[in-house]
Amino acid sequence: MRNLFTYILSLVGFLAISQNKQILYGFDDIPQSLMLNPGSKVTQKKHYGIPFLSQIHFNGGSSGVSVYDIFKDGNDNINDRITQKLFEMKHTDFFTATQQLELLNFGWRAKNDIYFSGGIYQEFDFIVYFPKDLAILAWEGNRDYLDYPFNLGEISTTGDFMTVYHFGLNKQISDKLTVGARLKLYSSMFSYRSVNNTGTFITRLGDNDSENIYEHIVQNADVSVQTSGYASLRDLDGASQVTNEILGRAFFGGNIGIGVDLGFTYDINEAWTLSASALDVGAIFHSKDVENYRAHGTYTLDGINLIFPPLNEGDSTLPYYDDLEDEIEREIPIDTLYNSYTQFRPTKFNAGLSYGFGRFNSSGDCDCLNMGSGKLHKQNLGLQFYAIFRPKGTQMAGTLFYHRRITDYLSAKATYTVDSFSFSNVGLGVSTDIGKLNFYLAADNLIRYGNLAKAKSVSLQLGFNIIIDEE
Repeated sequence: MRNLFTYILSLVGFLAISQNKQILYGFDDIPQSLMLNPGSKVTQKKHYGIPFLSQIHFNGGSSGVSVYDIFKDGNDNINDRITQKLFEMKHTDFFTATQQLELLNFGWRAKNDIYFSGGIYQEFDFIVYFPKDLAILAWEGNRDYLDYPFNLGEISTTGDFMTVYHFGLNKQISDKLTVGARLKLYSSMFSYRSVNNTGTFITRLGDNDSENIYEHIVQNADVSVQTSGYASLRDLDGASQVTNEILGRAFFGGNIGIGVDLGFTYDINEAWTLSASALDVGAIFHSKDVENYRAHGTYTLDGINLIFPPLNEGDSTLPYYDDLEDEIEREIPIDTLYNSYTQFRPTKFNAGLSYGFGRFNSSGDCDCLNMGSGKLHKQNLGLQFYAIFRPKGTQMAGTLFYHRRITDYLSAKATYTVDSFSFSNVGLGVSTDIGKLNFYLAADNLIRYGNLAKAKSVSLQLGFNIIIDEE
């Protein structure tokens, strides 16, 4: 059991991921900043993302443990380190994973000065909270935890794999205010969730009438898992059939949802600018290929010898454990249900306040980057706030940033972020234009890149666009 637990912990540590894109937010030189705030300032006439290359995004984090914490060199052994982290971590600690790939992204400014944009992207999003009680039970056993109620309600996890179709508009409605909105259609390819579980597992000494020393009680258990897009995959033969089935769902062949993004940018005065956005305010309606599982009930096990006769020499133990499994399933049945369900998207909120100074002018007298409000600056300092609503509460982050337009073809943004993963997250993003080709690269936790195993979060975003500033 310990070897299995060590493997699971190390695997999750390598895969852990988060959703904050603090470098791209407000980085108006990059068209993808519109995806984080549909009401951001737009500096170009048109843009076309190079298909499959306009945004490649990986973002990851673990709030309670890093790979280095477990596998670092030292005099203590790995079992001691795992034990230490098990007791240090809380049931609200989490591991998350997010990956996005843009298939299409485009935008253009119409004659009425509305900037329209749209596209398609694929997204994978996963979170699992650390079930501390069950982890201790698996690692330590229950011998030293008599009468302790191990909480089954700490099981909380969700995962989604989908394609998102979106179309938005952006409009500067006054010298100070720019607003935007984006409509999203979700095509879910695979989804699961297990939240709001309840119940306890208790081991206590048996009473005087018991034939065994201990009794094990599962009390008021109610654990459920909702899935869509999973049941039909079990009957497919080979990876090619699975791939074809999933790709078919990407084009509205799966479960459908709808959502919106809203945002604005407001110039308080010549120097100060306030912005905010709400993303993925919506839901997915799961009605196709739905299969849900629910285990509920109360059960007391007084010991195998009480339920089943003693083993004779040479007898196999397997029949007895098969009977025990059947006994538990009778007392705590696992029901398979096929009822549809609605899943709300994890809504994200961004906000920023920046102070700009130094008017930017590109070569000659042309102020070519100030196509919109005329309030863009050469340098910006500011604060950003990020929040995402998750099953066990809101995850938040705060960022200090410095943005500089170095030339008319090169700009950069540096960030310092405090979040659930770290108090020392330094990031850097660069955007460069070579003719009409735009390339950007953004990464955070740079001070950990010498040894990524020490990082509790990592992030990488890059992409290529065609940007047209003039007709």
